[in-house]
Amino acid sequence: MTRYIIRRLLLAIPVMLLVAVTTFLLLHMTPGDPVSVLLGPDATVEQIEEMREALGLNDPVHIQLLNWFRDLARGDLGESIFLGKPVTEAIAERAQPTLLLTLLASLVAICVGLPFGVISAVRRGSTIDVGAMLAAMVGISMPTFWLGLNLIFIFGVKLRWLPVQGYQPLSEGLWTSLRYLIMPALTLGAAQGALLARMTRSMMLEVLHEDYVRTARAKGVSERRVILHHALRNAFIPLVTVIGLTFAVLISGAVVTEQVFGIPGAGQLLIRAVNRRDFPLIQGIVLIVALLYVIINLIVDLIYVFLDPRIHYS
Repeated sequence: MTRYIIRRLLLAIPVMLLVAVTTFLLLHMTPGDPVSVLLGPDATVEQIEEMREALGLNDPVHIQLLNWFRDLARGDLGESIFLGKPVTEAIAERAQPTLLLTLLASLVAICVGLPFGVISAVRRGSTIDVGAMLAAMVGISMPTFWLGLNLIFIFGVKLRWLPVQGYQPLSEGLWTSLRYLIMPALTLGAAQGALLARMTRSMMLEVLHEDYVRTARAKGVSERRVILHHALRNAFIPLVTVIGLTFAVLISGAVVTEQVFGIPGAGQLLIRAVNRRDFPLIQGIVLIVALLYVIINLIVDLIYVFLDPRIHYS
């Protein structure tokens, strides 16, 4: 197992290099100059050239890329052009809201998707099944920002149960922080919960027709134990992949939700960085998100072993 983990981590290196090079080249091919945005429309040509020279933006692209990799090898993601601070520091300051939001949205997706998927499969063709799958279809099709705006109108403006926008850190108290994250988590987790419900139903329907499930029923095993112990346990292996990818997708999907609810997270930071053409900051955020994808995929593969002892990695 240790050798497998080491090999997977080594295989992640070319993946990360590809992501880094692609991101760097795409950003430098995009129209727009961060120095012009930084200095404003009143800046003279001399001021712009002086600033570009100081930031190394006048160097050929391959020289800039090599310089970035040299810093990256030392664990330095560079310095934000607009914030004037290290990229790692800027991202770390915004990491807590995004991680909390992603965790809560994942809980929403799992707590909604798994039970409804199982119930729909067990009650196939019933009113519950049709209603749940219809709701899942609506959840998948509904734009995130539209759902967020409706939740704000109902629970924030009309009922005044929850704050409309903003964020309070955990240091202000668990409930205080949660009140600001409930609506964003529902908004972000709805589509993934709907997708998970449909996947769970599909996997359960496939497993419920297996011979070992019929054998268990023939032996007189209770229906509850058949569903939870025999069917769901075996259907859960492919679902782990979906849940793992759900968490990764929610991290990148938090960009729109943070913007709608005014949450000062990494997603909002990324939007501002793109608007300002802050190349080092964009590259740093994209690289960290890609690294999280790699780590989550590795964790999912390792969970397979614990769910099914027949799986061995050599």
